[in-house]
Amino acid sequence: MPEGDTVYRAARLLDRALTGHTLTVADLRVPQHATADLVGSHVEGTASRGKHLLTRLRPPVGPPLTLHTHLKMEGAWRVLKQGGRWPRPAHQARVVLGDDRVTAVGFSLGIVALLPTAEEDSVVGHLGPDLLGPDWDEPEALRRLLEEPDREVGDALRDQTRLAGLGNMYVAELCFVSGLHPRLPIADVGGLARVVRRGRQMLELNKERAVQSTTGDLRERERMWVYRRDRSPCRRCGTPIAVAQQGPAGRERAIYWCPRCQPEPGTTPGRALPGSSIG
Repeated sequence: MPEGDTVYRAARLLDRALTGHTLTVADLRVPQHATADLVGSHVEGTASRGKHLLTRLRPPVGPPLTLHTHLKMEGAWRVLKQGGRWPRPAHQARVVLGDDRVTAVGFSLGIVALLPTAEEDSVVGHLGPDLLGPDWDEPEALRRLLEEPDREVGDALRDQTRLAGLGNMYVAELCFVSGLHPRLPIADVGGLARVVRRGRQMLELNKERAVQSTTGDLRERERMWVYRRDRSPCRRCGTPIAVAQQGPAGRERAIYWCPRCQPEPGTTPGRALPGSSIG
């Protein structure tokens, strides 16, 4: 799944390209909406909500509509000059929107749905406060996280109904810089508010750049502390990074940690790493 900052950038890309313009091209290449006629619709804007994208339209006739899309694992939005060459094969296109200036193409989108704007809550109302959204509410996010005190912190932070925007990469990195083993029960996390603020800071720092980094180093192999670095030496202590699976059956995710810097629950309590950079 994409991280919240990736979806934020996709929303901004679409918003800048289409908002305030009228669609002369509108092709939803999914069976349930293949006959939808959106040509002539005025684009009101595109916003991200957690990992969901909401493009709001005002058709010539009828109530306002929202195009709800989700990148899932393989999806991407690209905006091209009218007539520009597509960067992926045409058979991967799920949505094509445009006018006489630009064409926005949604490739391999995991979700494409069209619904009345008044019913947006039916697709995003279950989400917790969005770390990058105007609805961000730290006390509410903390309340939701602590509703299941025995839940492992890595699993809880990934749950979009607790707080929206953190994916597997940021959860692994956040646990490392906070000195937390990802299997630590959420109730045993000291300074949970500080952990959540650090997660928000990670997203804020990366939302303006396509290259994500939590170490402050943008070189390709130096951007992450532990994520996808299994068996590589810890950047702080040299211990090989460990990897395992976490989560309910059928929805497991890989977790990464340093066995020395992030002790197993029941041993030395986790601690934030002095001087760790997330810039």
